[in-house]
Amino acid sequence: MTKILLTGSTGQVGWELQRTLMSVGKVIAVGREVSAPGLLMDLSQPDTIRHVIREVQPDLIVNPAAYTAVDKAETEPELAMTVNGTSPGVIAEEAKRVGAAVIHYSTDYVFNGSQALPYTEQDEPDPQNIYGKTKLAGEKAIQAVDVPHLILRTSWVYSLRGKNFLLTMLKLAREREELKVVEDQVGAPTWSRMIAQSTAQILSQGTQDLVSFLSSNSGIYHLTATGQTSWYGFAKAIFELDSNPSQQKLKNLIPIPSNQYPTPAKRPAYSSLDTHKIYTTFGLALPSWEKSLEIVLGS
Repeated sequence: MTKILLTGSTGQVGWELQRTLMSVGKVIAVGREVSAPGLLMDLSQPDTIRHVIREVQPDLIVNPAAYTAVDKAETEPELAMTVNGTSPGVIAEEAKRVGAAVIHYSTDYVFNGSQALPYTEQDEPDPQNIYGKTKLAGEKAIQAVDVPHLILRTSWVYSLRGKNFLLTMLKLAREREELKVVEDQVGAPTWSRMIAQSTAQILSQGTQDLVSFLSSNSGIYHLTATGQTSWYGFAKAIFELDSNPSQQKLKNLIPIPSNQYPTPAKRPAYSSLDTHKIYTTFGLALPSWEKSLEIVLGS
C-alpha cells in the first residue's frame, strides 16, 4: 500500500486531504503539533522535515502546509519565506533521498494581475506581495530538485473550517447592517474539498506505479473552480445562498474599489487561472464556483 506523508493536516485543504487520500493509500498526517506518534513536522524548522521524512520513508509527500496570512507576511517575510519558500525545497530534497514523489500547492498570487485573460502555466509569474513571492520561491525550489512532482496552483480557497472569506462574510452579516466589499479584484473561489478530491482523482490514475506516473506528468497545473467573480460577487452569492437568512442583520452590501479598502499586501486585480492543462492531462474539470458554493452552504 502507498505510504503517504501529509503535512498541514489541520488546515483547510489538509483536513480534506486526510480523508480523501485514504482511498489512495495509508495516510500519515503530521504538523506543528505531534499528530502521529513522535512525528513533529514544523515547516518553520526545516530540520524537523528531514527527521520526519527519513523516519517515515514515504512513497508520496503531499504538502498543503503553508504560511497563508497574506497581509501579515508583509511584516514577517523571513518566516513566510522559510515556510513557503525554503521548506518545500527541503521536502523535495528529502523526497528524492527516499525515492518519493511530491505534491505541493501554490497560489494565483504568483501573478501580477495585469492581464485580462486567465493565466496559463506558461505565463510569467510576477508576484506583487511577500506571500506570492514566497510561494513562487517554493515552486522554484521544488523544480530545482530532480524529483517527481505536481505543483497545483489554486485560488481563493474557502471551506466551513478555519479562517476564510466565506466564514468572515457569514459572521459579519450577522453582526452588521452594512458591508463594503471590493469589486475590482477578480478570481475563482475554490472549495477546499474539491482540491482534495481532485488530488485523489489524479493519484488514482497512477496506482500501478505512482512515482513513475507522477514523474511522467511532473510540472505545474492550475486547479480552480470554473468561472470567475469579484470579492463583491462572491459575497453577494454567499448571502443569497445562506441557509439561515433570517439570522442576517445585513441590509446593504456595497461594492467598492480596492483603494477604498487598503491592505498591507497588494492583491492582483485579476488572477483567474486557465485550467485547460489539468483537464487535458488528467481529465479533471471542477464544478463552477457557484455550484460548489451552493453545495457548501446547503450542507
